[in-house]
Amino acid sequence: RDYKKIKAWELAHRLTLSVYRSTAHFPASEQFGITSQLRRAASSVPANIAEGSGRTTDKDFLRFLDIALGSLKETECFLQLSNDLNYLDETEWMHLGEQVNESLRCLVGFIKAVRP
Repeated sequence: RDYKKIKAWELAHRLTLSVYRSTAHFPASEQFGITSQLRRAASSVPANIAEGSGRTTDKDFLRFLDIALGSLKETECFLQLSNDLNYLDETEWMHLGEQVNESLRCLVGFIKAVRP
């Protein structure tokens, strides 16, 4: 499996890039707090899809896809917190929310397709 050809990976990778760009202007006091947490959660999504694609069984692959799904929900939670703290402007908030929703739909669909 070539993870770069998996649509769910591509969408998660784009979301991660957007998260990195958006968090670049977060307060310096959050560098080791929400900025780090949000970046780690977001980058974990495509990383787990990639790692799972290197596994030899669908069962192992699904385990990593489930972890990716959990990380995507964690990303969504940290984005909500960032918005509530007014670290994101309305345009960023809307764009990131759309990306999260698109990634969620795609990843859930992919998990259903892989699951026996």
